[in-house]
Amino acid sequence: MRFTSEQRLDDGVLEREFTLGEIPGILWTPGSASAPAPLILLGHPGGLHKMYPRLVARARHSAAEGFAAATIELPGSGDRPRSAAAEEARADLRRALEAGEPVDEIVDRLVLPLVEKAVPEWRAALDALLSLPEIGGPVGYAGGVIAIGIRLAVVEPRISAALLFAGSFVPRTLFEEARQITIPLQVLLQWDDEGNDRQLALDLFDAFGAKEKTLHANMGGHTGVPQFEGDDGNRFFARHLK
Repeated sequence: MRFTSEQRLDDGVLEREFTLGEIPGILWTPGSASAPAPLILLGHPGGLHKMYPRLVARARHSAAEGFAAATIELPGSGDRPRSAAAEEARADLRRALEAGEPVDEIVDRLVLPLVEKAVPEWRAALDALLSLPEIGGPVGYAGGVIAIGIRLAVVEPRISAALLFAGSFVPRTLFEEARQITIPLQVLLQWDDEGNDRQLALDLFDAFGAKEKTLHANMGGHTGVPQFEGDDGNRFFARHLK
């Protein structure tokens, strides 16, 4: 991990951009931390520059409660090399959705390779982040792509709780992995999300094997998550990371 820039935000949060090999990322740490801070990994659908306003808002909200937050760019997004196979699958998915055709095979082609590449990168980032003196455990994961969150929750024992955003397609094969999840979960679902299969999201929630799992369903489209969900998310992580 190599830090490439540093700035202090107006609320005292320290924001540092870094690279992990060829992977760009951002780390936010609370300005008033007197001890190593618990860490929340911020998942997103790709494009750090495009997603930055939403990511920094989430990070600052978490930092106000004493959490550090970090994120990395997804494979094939932002300035990282594009995948021709992923671009083709994405175009096929758009055509199938417009035509009302089945999409399961296309979702597999698009999402499964992403999960296979992204999860090891997230784990490598976690190794590097936890080696920093200002970062401690435990660790939480918050956000999407939900398929990445599912795999991380299964294979990464250092993640103690996950707040998952049900706003992206999930290959059916990952339902079996969802049944293996035992950490506490909170799942956000936008009821009128035009790009998300509501019934699939409900079926996935039912499949999660966690004994403690909570579904927060709100009216509105994909980007209409109520602001109070940020406070609820902080309370969720406070219960399990502090």
